[in-house]
Amino acid sequence: MRADARRNRDRIVEAARAVVAERGIEAPMELIARRAGVGVGTVYRRFPDRHALIAAMAEQYIHEIADALTKAEESERGAWAAVRSFVLWCGDQGRGALAAALADLPQELFEEMREFVTVRANMVERLEALVAAAQERGEMRADVGADDLMTLLNIFTCHPTPRGEHYLRVMLDGIATG
Repeated sequence: MRADARRNRDRIVEAARAVVAERGIEAPMELIARRAGVGVGTVYRRFPDRHALIAAMAEQYIHEIADALTKAEESERGAWAAVRSFVLWCGDQGRGALAAALADLPQELFEEMREFVTVRANMVERLEALVAAAQERGEMRADVGADDLMTLLNIFTCHPTPRGEHYLRVMLDGIATG
């Protein structure tokens, strides 16, 4: 892909993320094009339909989440600190609107996206290993697993509240054993 075509594609995906976060999955493609600073024809050349654009947004989003987990693993001391850092990153209010919009999509749509499924599975596996390590060290309650964390994150990100970060910290304090 030429550099200018790649820049247009990236601008379209970024614009789509912002517009979908504001207006939902059914946001007009014309509005996405306007926000990206391109014509609607350019949007449809890069993404033949809404499904293709949503897939690109979802794949970019899951890569960001996986990268955040990697950063937490590398920069934090200890498994619990990494879990906590990762959960707080995911729970950031700015990410909630896009997560909520993507949560409205049928599960079958995600299953068709091989890269999304692969990256997500790897990320969950790594999170499970962190949780197990934190539990082995006695830093995290033994009755809370990675699936529980993912469910709680979905609740916080898909139903944002004005004091969401406060409640997320309260939840984390309840999971910690120290």
